Amino acid sequence: MDLPQAALNEAGTTLPLAALTRGGPRSVPATAALIGANVGVFALMLAFGAGLWHAPSDVQLAWGANFGPATQDGAWWRLFTAMFLHFGLLHLAMNMWALWDAGRLVERLIGPARYAAVYLGSGLAGNALSLVVQGNDAVSGGASGAIFGVYGALLVTLVRERRRFDAHEFRWLFGAALAFTAATLLLGLNVRGIDNAAHAGGLAAGALLGVALRRPLAPDGTAGPGRERALAAAALAAGLLALAANLPAPRYRYGEELAAREAIRAFVAEERTRDARWRTILHQAEGQSFEALAGRIDEDIAGGYADSFEELSALKLDPGAPSAAVLQQLRRYAQQRGEASHALAEALRRGDEAAARQALKALREASENTRQAASAAPLARPEPR
Repeated sequence: MDLPQAALNEAGTTLPLAALTRGGPRSVPATAALIGANVGVFALMLAFGAGLWHAPSDVQLAWGANFGPATQDGAWWRLFTAMFLHFGLLHLAMNMWALWDAGRLVERLIGPARYAAVYLGSGLAGNALSLVVQGNDAVSGGASGAIFGVYGALLVTLVRERRRFDAHEFRWLFGAALAFTAATLLLGLNVRGIDNAAHAGGLAAGALLGVALRRPLAPDGTAGPGRERALAAAALAAGLLALAANLPAPRYRYGEELAAREAIRAFVAEERTRDARWRTILHQAEGQSFEALAGRIDEDIAGGYADSFEELSALKLDPGAPSAAVLQQLRRYAQQRGEASHALAEALRRGDEAAARQALKALREASENTRQAASAAPLARPEPR
């Protein structure tokens, strides 16, 4: 039997709010399932190497965090997955405490299905607003946007059904929920790293969903005027369309950035191999003709640099991407080293000692000028929020 309905039958006209906040996980299956999903994802991340107290943003991105260049690169599912990711144990614990505290009451007031719809819809809306406000600047994840939606639905439901609650209990619960919501929003304005956009978006969406999905608490009640419910749903839809129309263009595509990082790692590994080839050539130089030595330099060294230059040049990457500067430096490095290697081979064929020395100087200069770029991977990461 539905708990609010049973409580009303026993009390006549007043729903005992305090009683609705008690009970174990079996009495609130949707809340228990959502907490289990969040904790389960965190446990999986730990098992695959994430940090207990802090997970780097690239780990979060790999698991589905929200980030403009990644989400807008066709990975729109990140708007959903991000609401189940947390950056550390404290982040998870605080969110799950808030979800358990408010979720039990909201689930019992509006029912598990509506409650789950509020949670998921608010989380999506909060992540969408986060994408508009700071999509290019921060990696975001966490259940707080969805939880703010739960609080938004709670505040709306309490106000609309206040005549059915004990006045003292109503004032206490409504005041506590309102104070928590306001304090957390104010905290987000003053503490770096808190995604207040997700909080605000989730809160607004939760309030509208609380109206649109309202259900009667009295046996003979109605869910409210159909026009009011339709207006709330229309307002939510209009808000989501406005967010979609105002998405900032991503500074780069995350898929292209990942391809560039992989190419840079491959180039650095190949450069180590080329260094070994150089040592082998020099070690075996004694007894070889200049023509034979030049042929090995052209084949093993200059040709490799030419191939690397073509591979790096074929990569498409926006100038705003973190790897763009490193990629450009390595292209120039590969070109300079390839040209200098070929020049050395030609000087050896001609027996031109001055040209050979000039080519060796060019090889050293290219190496010194780009040494810092070659060691720049791992590359800069966006800040998590």
